[in-house]
Amino acid sequence: MNHSCIKAFVSGRVQGVFYRASAKQQAKALGLNGYAKNLSDGRVEVWLEGAPQAITQMQQWLKIGPSAAIVEQVIYQPCEALNLSGFEVQ
Repeated sequence: MNHSCIKAFVSGRVQGVFYRASAKQQAKALGLNGYAKNLSDGRVEVWLEGAPQAITQMQQWLKIGPSAAIVEQVIYQPCEALNLSGFEVQ
């Protein structure tokens, strides 16, 4: 199966609003592996590995996030897959 990998940096009101937990739920539903973690500058970093179509769907979700979030910007970087298993909140 063809797998892709991206790293996303999400800015806005994304910490303390269940963004990471919601990202985990969404990623698992799409069959993606990776993690979501808070950064010290207030952003959330999201690592995604999986099918390109699922990653595209997750990218759309990242722009919106859970209802309490206010996403201002999402920056994507390509990455080398680490062959992670599952999705973790860090």
